[in-house]
Amino acid sequence: MNLFHLRYFVTLTLAKSQNYTRAARQLNITQPSLSNAIHGLEAELDLALFVRQGRNVVLTSEGREFSRIVDHSLTILDSGIEQLQHQNNEQTVIKLAALRTLSTRWVPGMVREFLQNSQQDVRFEFTNENGLSPQIIQGLRAKHYDICFCSKVDEQEDIAYFPIASQALVVITPTDHPLATRNQIELSETLAFDQVTFSKRSGLAPIIRQLFAECGGQPHSVYAIEEDEAVAGLVANGFGIAVVPNMPLLKTLPVKIIPLSFPTWQRIFYMATLKDHYQSPAAKDFIDFVHAHHADIRQ
Repeated sequence: MNLFHLRYFVTLTLAKSQNYTRAARQLNITQPSLSNAIHGLEAELDLALFVRQGRNVVLTSEGREFSRIVDHSLTILDSGIEQLQHQNNEQTVIKLAALRTLSTRWVPGMVREFLQNSQQDVRFEFTNENGLSPQIIQGLRAKHYDICFCSKVDEQEDIAYFPIASQALVVITPTDHPLATRNQIELSETLAFDQVTFSKRSGLAPIIRQLFAECGGQPHSVYAIEEDEAVAGLVANGFGIAVVPNMPLLKTLPVKIIPLSFPTWQRIFYMATLKDHYQSPAAKDFIDFVHAHHADIRQ
């Protein structure tokens, strides 16, 4: 039994449908190599960890218990290694991931204020390359980041979510649109017009769909886009109207921003951290700083 075999085992338990082919591809090894490693692990433990179920495998009861033990053990090991590596570095690096809508003002402002008040030698690494909360949380679980700023994705116990900001939903239209004269609007009044909507991959899609359902209909979607900024860009260029969070970007575009009078809803943003992930003293200080200074997004 070695660390590679244990990490192979963990990857296989997390692979979609616990599939050898997907797990091997993720590990960048051949499927026979993965199979041999798992069979060797089972032989050494004298336990059946998986049983076949069609083309996939599922954990046995012993496999589920072993998975819990391995997850706990690797978490302790990885945390200890990270702690040693941090102690060996003269400069502390804090890795942040954030939604793009938080990356223009909120996150940079919070980091700047922290650095101005910190006595430690800290460098921040920023990323918003995937732009979607599920992928950001996936990266957090893979320990690519120390701290994330995004929407709440799930209620799993391994993630600590702390609310830090909010955005209201508004209707945006091109400046020459018939609705552009309105100062507020009910969502039902937008149903007569073509709309740029959020695609199914966006966490906002089911929320907005539910709000429309409460109004008795669904809009005619001319385009379905994943990200807020792209939706706003299409509206600014006359492709339709949209229901979007009231983000700072909107004030830079040729669109009319119309508050919703009914129904009203706020999008909550969170600071997300991995509970069992080692955090350097500087990262802990930054987390405490955010706890003490969190505030709503100022539009």
